[in-house]
Amino acid sequence: MPYKERDITKMYYTMGEVSVMFDVNQSLLRFYEKEFDILQPKKNKKGNRYFTPEDIENLKIIFHLINDKGYTLQGAKDHLKQNLNESKDNQSVINALENLKSFLLEVRDQL
Repeated sequence: MPYKERDITKMYYTMGEVSVMFDVNQSLLRFYEKEFDILQPKKNKKGNRYFTPEDIENLKIIFHLINDKGYTLQGAKDHLKQNLNESKDNQSVINALENLKSFLLEVRDQL
């Protein structure tokens, strides 16, 4: 069995890393932080924001609701208040399917 490197997961991501990850401006992340209660990045003494992996998952849910499903900000807030656990479950399924898709594309390219 070939050696497989483990994915390195960070405890905290900087604002710049998260903005590159989602391909959005940092101002949009700050705006979503104010609008959505489930986003609670840690701040240091200078005020720099550090996002946890849980914050990243919550951002994925928010971007999915707003960009993919077409919810308004208020609609996304209401949906998350009523169906947070269901949304997290759906996002985990979406992540698993995206990982499977990338694996299958990688296998296809090797053929």
